[in-house]
Amino acid sequence: MTRLFNGLFKAVETLMIIFLVVMVLLVFLNMSLRYLFDYGLVWSEEIARLCFIYLVYLGAVGAFRDNRHLGMQTLLERLPSLAKKTLYVVVQLIIIWVMVLLVSGSWDLVVQSVGDRWVATQYPRSLIYAIGIVTGAAISLISLTNIFRLLVLKLSVEELLAIPEDDSDVLPQAAKHN
Repeated sequence: MTRLFNGLFKAVETLMIIFLVVMVLLVFLNMSLRYLFDYGLVWSEEIARLCFIYLVYLGAVGAFRDNRHLGMQTLLERLPSLAKKTLYVVVQLIIIWVMVLLVSGSWDLVVQSVGDRWVATQYPRSLIYAIGIVTGAAISLISLTNIFRLLVLKLSVEELLAIPEDDSDVLPQAAKHN
């Protein structure tokens, strides 16, 4: 299962790289065309915007998975073990609640915009809002996995908050504790 998730996140990282490269190339191309020829590609702005939106949402999932998001560990370091675990679980539950709100709001926007399309590319707006559903579901699943790893696999809070050195060392601590 770990191999499947690592492969899935590797594919997401590759997709993020593609989005970043396409976005930079299109913005540069459009800027060059406007500066040199006083002509721009309208569709390139929409594609670059789409790449940026997807890049940000998928990047949030990757950052959350690898504990590279903003966090306050100063308080956790000063608490006793039981309080650390309790606070960690509470924070994970709050994250799940916020992600449920994100999924719910994104779903409402998807339903409201089913027939709407962007002007230049005719890209469906509902697919733009759907990335919120994917992000909310993925982060909720990661939070549930974090709770499982803490309570069932008996990993410490410090191990769960550790930033992995490389991509191959994301979940191996769980295997060491079994």
